[in-house]
Amino acid sequence: MKGFKNCKAYIEGEGIVTTCIGVENGKIAYIGNDDTNIESYADMDGKIVLPGFIDEHIHGAAGCDAMDGTAEALKQIAEAIASEGTTGFLATTMTQSVENIERAMFAVKEYRSVSRETGAELLGVHLEGPFISPDYIGAQPLEYVIKPDSDIFDRFNEACGGCVKLITMAPEESGAEEFIKHAVKNGAVVSIGHSGAGYETVCKAAEWGASNITHTFNAQKGVHHREIGVAGSALLLDSYNCEIICDTIHVSVPAIKLVIKNKPHDKVTLITDAMRAKHMPDGVSELGGQTVYVKNGEARLANGALAGSVLKMNVAIKNLVNNGVSFTDAVDFATINPAKNLKIFDKKGSIKIGKDADFAVVDDEMNVALTVRGGNVIYRG
Repeated sequence: MKGFKNCKAYIEGEGIVTTCIGVENGKIAYIGNDDTNIESYADMDGKIVLPGFIDEHIHGAAGCDAMDGTAEALKQIAEAIASEGTTGFLATTMTQSVENIERAMFAVKEYRSVSRETGAELLGVHLEGPFISPDYIGAQPLEYVIKPDSDIFDRFNEACGGCVKLITMAPEESGAEEFIKHAVKNGAVVSIGHSGAGYETVCKAAEWGASNITHTFNAQKGVHHREIGVAGSALLLDSYNCEIICDTIHVSVPAIKLVIKNKPHDKVTLITDAMRAKHMPDGVSELGGQTVYVKNGEARLANGALAGSVLKMNVAIKNLVNNGVSFTDAVDFATINPAKNLKIFDKKGSIKIGKDADFAVVDDEMNVALTVRGGNVIYRG
């Protein structure tokens, strides 16, 4: 069987140990000291085997975007992010016309209908909007913002084949209670984002079933000593999982540390929020019909507003480690935690017998040497 011989690996429940890992039929079949029947994927000298990374919030890469509405665009994204050690992702939409979002949903259904051995796995959809606050649009186009609408959610969910896994919305908008309860009932994780909600509303949203905070600190009501807003409530309420864009541009290093210090360990999740300019040279790009200017790792609209990122997931982990976060904690934030948040930890997010054979092999600088998804090599550096 394929696998890894006498390698350093981050094993669930054991930490980083020297061991052997065997893979059969796309699953982790063996963890132990016997390498007799293992054919190694690669030379493991100076490298470590990690669980494959999961990106629950990514719009695009390699010149393509989930809103392009084609299976080919999704394929290009999936194959590009494999080079970051990412083995699973949610195709993230943005606030656009209902028709354009629905077209993106049809493309997801088409892409997922075919068994694929290349690229990261498209785990489902993250709907970022259109049910957001017009006062906290960030880089979302204002003209397409609408009130929470369960019927439209159902339309999107049906179009993608029932795989809406995460939805960003503003709980202060009218109709939010019914919408949140309906989305959760239909298997989606509801995330507060692009929102001006105050503490009381964030508490109510938790009661209704919301459990995630979209790109914490960004495009949401910030902390004030008389009203702690979305960001302060995210830090205070243990039930919420906090997404963070750890490019040190969207969120400062002290703010990142503030989140990590205040949240339970399993309630911090790294995201890239990357757009089509990732893996592309600096220059002019596009997001939701808006011109984006990319320079020195920053993607901004003409008015200076940040417009997603060009962050790679392995770099996000490296940024944390370089700023004092322990290596295993940083890895957990990109593996175990998103898997738990998306309710797929029984299959993904850690190295354990019976789970999917999803691995990111990195060196001590977090450069990716090998990415394996379902037992198949999807990237070799």
